[in-house]
Amino acid sequence: MKAVAAKVVDGLIVNSGEKTSIEDSRRRLLWHGMSLFLLGLLTGFAEQNFSNPRMGLAAHLEGVMNGTFLVALGAVWTEVRLSPRLKGAAYWSALYGTYANWAVTLLAAIFGTAAMSPITAAGRSGQPWQEGLVTVGFMSVGIVIVASSILVLSGLRRTTLS
Repeated sequence: MKAVAAKVVDGLIVNSGEKTSIEDSRRRLLWHGMSLFLLGLLTGFAEQNFSNPRMGLAAHLEGVMNGTFLVALGAVWTEVRLSPRLKGAAYWSALYGTYANWAVTLLAAIFGTAAMSPITAAGRSGQPWQEGLVTVGFMSVGIVIVASSILVLSGLRRTTLS
């Protein structure tokens, strides 16, 4: 077998034979945005069936809002000027942060946990391991999405790639 050299293009690792550009990653962000938007809409159909319907509504809204965020990010992606490594970090952390936000909120609705969301818990609580899992999930989402937003904001501020 012949080894194929991989390189970083617009923050994504690709094989040397593949043609990948900023346009490709922009379109992937748009696709993921619409995909997450659809997941949020579908979550809305089931929100009354969760252990905590209020958190089910929150999961529905997280999917819709985070999908919209990814569509907006895709729309400005060509204007983000970062090194390939930082642009890759911004890309992957945005995807993790948005999908994980929806998924952890959905888990909280299924488990009926009160972790990090006492208002929507309405007196409910899950098993200790469920509360711990949801807490770690929400904390990781918060850290990652803030870091991604800072990277994108700094990339939008730059006028040239340095």
